[in-house]
Amino acid sequence: MRGSAQARDSAAGRGSALLSIGQVLAQLTPDFPDLAPSKLRFLEEQGLVTPARTASGYRKFSPADVERLRTILTLQRDHYLPLKVIRAYLVEQDAGRTPILPGVTGPSRPTILSTGRRLSRDELLAEAGAPSSLLQEAIAASLLTPADVYGDDQLTVLKALVELHGSGIEPRHLRGLRASAERDIGLIESALTAVARRGDASARARAGEVGRELADDLETVRASIVRASIARLWP
Repeated sequence: MRGSAQARDSAAGRGSALLSIGQVLAQLTPDFPDLAPSKLRFLEEQGLVTPARTASGYRKFSPADVERLRTILTLQRDHYLPLKVIRAYLVEQDAGRTPILPGVTGPSRPTILSTGRRLSRDELLAEAGAPSSLLQEAIAASLLTPADVYGDDQLTVLKALVELHGSGIEPRHLRGLRASAERDIGLIESALTAVARRGDASARARAGEVGRELADDLETVRASIVRASIARLWP
């Protein structure tokens, strides 16, 4: 899928220097170390980016293409969003609208301009409004992983834990979520066995994307069950 805004931006960018896959990787791998040519080709196959082609068939990326890739990779890395959600996000962006980051609610919902931040421990606690003890409890319950630098996803989790703490739900009460997540991972691994068996880089990229989509679908089912139970208890 190629929106009019992307086409316009790419056309403008192609008036300047175009980049090879190697040059794109050189720009992006400092922030995305696992990025490989197969991943770029996979994103092109999915219609999320449309590089130009030389007469010999080589891909050439404009500056707009590179920024689009950065957006996609940031949404995947920091928010674990499946490509179908990212695609809808980009469609809104291509239409000239300012889409809200999927899965984030509230008056301070960030747009893509505010994604990809790197927060120190103190910055994480300050933004989440969380005491240090709550972060330590979340780490002890395996809900968060200790790190020198945290991202937006960890911030979202810690903010949710602050809200739950206010209602008397502590991280230790949520230990079962880790076991549930591990069961989900087992289901996803079983579903992806056939894809992963191929072993090539393209198959691994495809397996990772399908895995994210399956995780999103499992979360949808789980949330629906919880909402239905609440509706029965408090109609």
